[in-house]
Amino acid sequence: MKAQVFALVGFLASASLLQAESLIVTPQPVTDWKAVYAQIEAQTRLPARARLGGTLVSLDAVEGDRVEAGQVLARVVDDKLDLRLRAIDAQLQSLQSQLDNAKAELERGEALLQRGVTTVQRLDALRTQVDVLNGQLDATRAERSVIVQQAAEGDVLAPIAGLVLTVPVAAGAVVMPGEAVATIGGGGFFLRLAIPERHARALREGDEIRIDGADDGATGRLARIYPQIENGRVIADVAVEGLAEAFVDARVLVRLAVGQRSALLVPETAVTTRAGLDFVTVEGAQQGERAVMLGQRHEQGNVVLREILSGLAEGETVVLK
Repeated sequence: MKAQVFALVGFLASASLLQAESLIVTPQPVTDWKAVYAQIEAQTRLPARARLGGTLVSLDAVEGDRVEAGQVLARVVDDKLDLRLRAIDAQLQSLQSQLDNAKAELERGEALLQRGVTTVQRLDALRTQVDVLNGQLDATRAERSVIVQQAAEGDVLAPIAGLVLTVPVAAGAVVMPGEAVATIGGGGFFLRLAIPERHARALREGDEIRIDGADDGATGRLARIYPQIENGRVIADVAVEGLAEAFVDARVLVRLAVGQRSALLVPETAVTTRAGLDFVTVEGAQQGERAVMLGQRHEQGNVVLREILSGLAEGETVVLK
């Protein structure tokens, strides 16, 4: 569906229309535009979640901040992890002492075996004890590494680069694993529309969308139409260049083309208004002023056209001023 409001054939080009003295009224195709509200949405909206349960000791993010992916937003501390680390360090120290003693016993056993004082079975038992203690040390070190990693996961990281939308917690709060500390919106911003389902078949991806109230005449493009209808409405996304990102979920009035029809159009300059009534001058057998009812305004280049709802018939000639 093209973005032009209407298409006029030949004689309705702006320059020739302004120079003409009269116009034969014929039906012209016009596009119907529907005004709806759209919301500014982030392409991706992800929560920054706590990976560790504990107390939120610091919070460095507030609504509206720009963050990078992987940036530390907050820190969660679980005091029990420090106690577990102390217990494991003590256990490692005890195992290391047992291992040193077992190694010393093994060395003495090897010396005694050379003098024939001890047996091979006794020596094998000492070697087994050393191997068991080495295994216990390795397992305890691995357990300590797990706790150290858990403590490092107290940093709450931004999942994507973008804008901090919400921060539902405060420093000093107790958070659970998986609880959202902040919500990040990123990946670009777009407009989301909810359009009555009766217009669904008139929508096409790539259609031009007008942004009402934009000083620079900004327009968007219908980027995606979702197939599922929710509450009698079709959901669609509109891509807009340079869309303002200051307020996510802000409502913006837009207009989209929902169909075409035929209408009688005359230049607005051919219409005279007196005492609240609109008149056009007609040539022919019934020459003179004719009261008409006006409809929507349409623009093409520098020419402003008005729909004639009643008062004129197809084929009549209107005098242009």
